Amino acid sequence: MAIFYQCRHCDLKIGQIDEKKVDSSTLGFDQLNSEERENVLAYQTNGDIQVKTICEDCFDALTINPTFHEIDSFIQ
Repeated sequence: MAIFYQCRHCDLKIGQIDEKKVDSSTLGFDQLNSEERENVLAYQTNGDIQVKTICEDCFDALTINPTFHEIDSFIQ
C-alpha cells in the first residue's frame, strides 16, 4: 500500500509514502470527519490512498486571489 499526496488544483505530485502498513491516526486521518474524508481521501482498488492536498504554488495563488476559492479549477 502506498499513500500519494497530490495537489487538488494542479495535480502536482507532492509526495509519496511507501509503507506496507501505516496507521491512519499517525497521519491524522482519524481527525477528519466523514465529509472531509470524502473530499480529501480517495481509496484505490489496489489499496493505495490518494490524498488531495494543496501545493505551495496553488496556496500562494489562492492567498493572492481569494476569489479563486469560488471556482473548481483556476489553473489553465
